[in-house]
Amino acid sequence: MSKTPRYRHELKYDIDYSDYLALCSRLKHVMHSDKNAGSDGKYLIKSIYFDNYKDKALIEKISGVPKREKFRIRWYNNDLSYVTLEKKMKISSLTMKVDARWSEAELRLFLSGDYSWMLSHETSLTRELYVKMKTQLIRPRVIVSYLREPLVYGPGNVRVTFDSNICSSLYTRNFLDPQATAIDVTDRPGHAILEVKYDDYLPDIISCMIQSDDCRQQAFSKYSASRRFG
Repeated sequence: MSKTPRYRHELKYDIDYSDYLALCSRLKHVMHSDKNAGSDGKYLIKSIYFDNYKDKALIEKISGVPKREKFRIRWYNNDLSYVTLEKKMKISSLTMKVDARWSEAELRLFLSGDYSWMLSHETSLTRELYVKMKTQLIRPRVIVSYLREPLVYGPGNVRVTFDSNICSSLYTRNFLDPQATAIDVTDRPGHAILEVKYDDYLPDIISCMIQSDDCRQQAFSKYSASRRFG
C-alpha cells in the first residue's frame, strides 16, 4: 500500500504537439523525470475501468457531478510484477487516489471471472470493490492505454504528466495480450493531455511555465473519451 493518501489539486489541459514540445522543453529546465520512467522518459499505462449497467461513472463525469469516484485496475509497461487496483475520488478540482497491490495470480483469477477470493483479500479496497460489484453491479467496461511522460518538482509536491497515444478497446478478457486491438480516441495527430497535480500550492515558476495562449485548462476524461465506441 502506498503512503497515506490525501486530496490534491489537479489541473488538465488539452494541448497539441507544438505546445507539448514547447512546454516539455521549458519544464525540463526546472523539473526532472520521474524515477519510474524509462530511458526515453516515458512509460506505458494500461487500465481496466469499471462502471455499472446504468453507466453511472460516465454520466456523472459528463454531467459534471462535483463528487464522484471510479475504480480501475492498472499495470505498467506490460509488466505484471506491479498490478494495482485503484479508486480515484474527486471533489471539484481536488482528487485523491487509494490503491491496493494485486499479484499476477489474483489478476488472472479476476480476468477469468473468479471473484470469490476478493471478499477475504487482505486489502480493504479489494473487499470494497467486491461488495460494490455485488450491490451496485459495477463491472469492467473498457480498456484504456496511453504513454505517460512524467516530471516532478519537490516544492508543492508537483507532478506534471504528458499523456499521449490514448487508445481504447471494449473490455474483454484479453487484457493481458499486448497485441490486443485498440482504437485511438484522440481527434488530432500529436494531441496530448497535460495534467498538473500538486498539494497545497503550485509554485510560481511552474505556473508561469505552463501558461500560453493556446494552453487553456479544461476538463478531459480518458475514460469518457474511450467510451465513445461503446
